[in-house]
Amino acid sequence: MDRTAQYMPGFGNDFETEALPGALPQGQNSPQKCAYGLYAEQLSGTAFTAPRGQNERTWCYRIRPSVRHIGRFEKIAVPLWKSAPNIDPDVISLGQYRWDPVPHSTEPFTWITGMRTVTTAGDVNTQTGMAAHVYLVTTSMVDEYFYSSDGELLVVPQEGRLRFTTELGVMDVEPKEICVLPRGLVYRVEVLEGPCRGFVCENYGQKFDLPNRGPIGANCMANPRDFKTPFAAFEDRDTPSTVTIKWCGSFHRSAIDQSPLDVVAWHGNYAPWKYDLRNYAPVGAILFDHPDPSIFTVLTAPSGVEGTANIDFVLFRERWMVAEHSFRPPWYHKNVMSELMGNIYGVYDAKPKGFVPGGMSLHNCMLPHGPDRNAFEGASNAELKAEKLDETMSFMFETRFPQQLTAWAAKEAPLQDDYVDCWTSLDKKFDGTPGVK
Repeated sequence: MDRTAQYMPGFGNDFETEALPGALPQGQNSPQKCAYGLYAEQLSGTAFTAPRGQNERTWCYRIRPSVRHIGRFEKIAVPLWKSAPNIDPDVISLGQYRWDPVPHSTEPFTWITGMRTVTTAGDVNTQTGMAAHVYLVTTSMVDEYFYSSDGELLVVPQEGRLRFTTELGVMDVEPKEICVLPRGLVYRVEVLEGPCRGFVCENYGQKFDLPNRGPIGANCMANPRDFKTPFAAFEDRDTPSTVTIKWCGSFHRSAIDQSPLDVVAWHGNYAPWKYDLRNYAPVGAILFDHPDPSIFTVLTAPSGVEGTANIDFVLFRERWMVAEHSFRPPWYHKNVMSELMGNIYGVYDAKPKGFVPGGMSLHNCMLPHGPDRNAFEGASNAELKAEKLDETMSFMFETRFPQQLTAWAAKEAPLQDDYVDCWTSLDKKFDGTPGVK
């Protein structure tokens, strides 16, 4: 059937959807015989005994059970897609780093071959930590499918438009949007408008969730109704195909004789979704001082330590600056959480030069960082009237683990060797005379 992108609203909802009338059984999950000769199968995204509010699973009604969509495996090399732990003795990860955009290539890259890992953190085998990647995609996957057993993928496009044709439906994603592809979900990635470039956070740990708002209350930040999950759509297509699985950091390929995207109906709460970042309603200072960047958290993936995230996804988008007698950009800081930033478009207020769209920076665990001299001088001497930060959108993958650079990020990616020098011109202003500011 025609698989087009159509969506249902809500975050963490229990959805039900069918592409053929009557394909979804009512009142039970596993009838003796399913309609249309379908097979019932459960996809579990959490442990069976997870607490009710955290337990995630989806029942699928498919043409073939998924055991028919894999066969014997052969290991394949995907040399630039790395997993933690990945500590290269010849690479120094301690430092402040910044990269120019990774240039496009005339070479054909698919979703798998076009992935380049920048940092890894934690351990994929114990399902803790993350990896940060850049993708360059120029060509669609044809009769080729993929899923990761290692974690969910948070996709942040920066250029071009992609279609994720998944077992549970179709999502079209473009810059200023994000999407999440759950662990274990089979999909194919197609180029709608290329070349495509963007960022990926591979989350090894507990799934991304909306942050608790605390005293902010029930509204603003990312509102649940703005998240979109696709309607059911399926392929009934017999053609030689391959399925590639990422498992414990290695890649395995299996040959099959049909499309595995054959789920005719499904119900549950474990599914892919997309979100338009332009719907994020930031909350900030309306009198004085600059709050911690956590105030801009869109998504958080919890760890075993309450209040300390495995990963936070933080967004710096257009907003008004109105704080009185305050230094408005982010202040100088050194913190436990390590921060990988990416620029989607525009100018970031703490780094007006050098941090360009498509570029990245890394400020690792307990490494000091903050505004460069131009940003400091400008903000220290600016007239403090209401000011709109316009046409700007940057983000941060923040984790409690130190992030280790890959050899590609340290030696092949377009690293700005002079980035650390942006602070050398910050001069001493101290004057011990009482009353002098």
